[in-house]
This record gives sequence, structure tokens and C-alpha cells, in this order.
Amino acid sequence: MPDAAWPSEWLRGVLEPCVLRVLVEGPTYGYAIAERLDAAGLGRPKGGTLYPLLGRMEAAGHVTVEWRAGDGGPGRKYYALTAQGRDALADAASRWAAFTATTGAHLGADPGSTSSTSTSTSSVRTLTAVEDR
Repeated sequence: MPDAAWPSEWLRGVLEPCVLRVLVEGPTYGYAIAERLDAAGLGRPKGGTLYPLLGRMEAAGHVTVEWRAGDGGPGRKYYALTAQGRDALADAASRWAAFTATTGAHLGADPGSTSSTSTSTSSVRTLTAVEDR
């Protein structure tokens, strides 16, 4: 799905854990982080969004920063995940999974239904029927 299809408020809500996930692969610089997010289908965050976030992540102890010489060009600021950042990613991933399951069940609910349980059961039946094909 093209990044234009994702509302910006959705992306802002998950940008930090997505950046942390990119950094699991190893230290990298801001532009490369933006490229990897884009390649993952999340769109390319603008510098005015990404770099302040990276600064907040550094202040929170989730990443460390190191300046490295550039290949024939200016130096680059590399960001690396810390143990605290790994913990934050694990927590965010767990909470996001629960949140998406809850919102998915709610949004898939029959508007006339008063029970989210019936929606969950219905969703499981639908999923099972699709898997059986």
C-alpha cells in the first residue's frame, strides 16, 4: 500500500517503535533509516519529523549517537540501539499487537452488535474459512 494511503497520525503513533526495529539490524544514519522505513511500506518520514524523534530517543536512552567519517563526503551521525531501546521495542511491539487486535475486533464489529466477543468469533470463523480454501 503506498505511503500516501496511511494517515499521518497513524504513522506518528508507530514511528518510534518502527525506527527502533530498523536499528535492531545495526547502527545506521538518519537518511538510511528513512529509506528502510520507506522500503518497509511505511513511507519516508520527513527530516523535520525523524531527526527530532531520534533526538528524543537519544535523550530517553534508547539510542546512542556516534559521528563517523563519510565516504568521500561529510561525516554522518550514526544511531545505535541500546539495551534500554531493545526493551522499549519489545514493550511497544507487545502493546501494539494488543492494540491492533482490539481495534481490529472493534472495527470489524457488526454495527448492530453490542458484543465484541461475537465479532472476534466471527473474525476467527472468517479467517478459518479463508485458510481452508
